[in-house]
Amino acid sequence: MQYTGSQYIGEYVDGRMEGHAEYILPTETRYVGEMKDGVFHGQGTLYFPSGSQYDAIWENGLVVKGTYTFSDGLQYDAKNWHYCDTYDRRFYTEICHGLKPTGISQLTNVDPPRKIPKGCYDCGDGFYNPITRVVKDYNNRFLRNAEFSACFIAKKLAKRTRQSL
Repeated sequence: MQYTGSQYIGEYVDGRMEGHAEYILPTETRYVGEMKDGVFHGQGTLYFPSGSQYDAIWENGLVVKGTYTFSDGLQYDAKNWHYCDTYDRRFYTEICHGLKPTGISQLTNVDPPRKIPKGCYDCGDGFYNPITRVVKDYNNRFLRNAEFSACFIAKKLAKRTRQSL
């Protein structure tokens, strides 16, 4: 664990992770469930920092069957996935709570929309500041330095979005 930056809370059998446990990755993604011979095995759930989760049955570290649930409660269904497709462009919050009145736009699934500082761009997991070339989360905590290609794309998309409004 010291080499990977991960944390394991659970039992060991013959020096390997075994039984019901919690495994925390450096990305703050957590696995809670059964382990066998050092890998996910049996019923277990991955909890992601975004609030989404993946409930699955694992066999020797591989998923046998699973369900992904977004942080807003929407469950992914590969066979009947109609969320924001070519036939229905509504956001999940609009499906659950109805459309806004005429003249009030909803530009993202988040309602009310996130507050993005002036001159910055929303990049999904936070906002990008083109002056500092830094991406911070929505609580203003540092996430990463932006690469040149990401900076260029963010500016180009923002310009295209402003032109379409």
